Amino acid sequence: MLTIGKLGEAAGVKVPTIRYYEQIGLLPEPERSAGNQRLYGAQARERLAFIRHARDLGFPLEAIRDLLSLSDTPHQSCAAADVIATKQLVAVKERIARLTALQAELERMLSQCAQGTIADCRVIEVLGDHGLCARDHRLPTDGGGVA
Repeated sequence: MLTIGKLGEAAGVKVPTIRYYEQIGLLPEPERSAGNQRLYGAQARERLAFIRHARDLGFPLEAIRDLLSLSDTPHQSCAAADVIATKQLVAVKERIARLTALQAELERMLSQCAQGTIADCRVIEVLGDHGLCARDHRLPTDGGGVA
């Protein structure tokens, strides 16, 4: 059995994150020692490693919840997991396209810089007027953008 600190070390996750995952139901409530200390077994470590890996791949928490639910029923078709992973792949490709557009705009902005004074600075000018950008690279307002 592992304490919360040892579990965090084993999975590369901070203690507050483990507590949060318990609070939102991604991790089950752990056993407790006689001194009321959280104790975790191998199954909790594996589940936390799954969550950590899914987060590293950018999956949102709701998708992870769905994937965990699917993993709890190993004999069913994996079609639902494929759909979730496909949605994540589309989101990653969209994010890459946005980042590529941002990179191009920043490079364009810097290439037009005359290295003069702030009064003539193209970077400041373009940042002050989005209409001077070569294309629309604004992030979605739904909070799904890159921050």
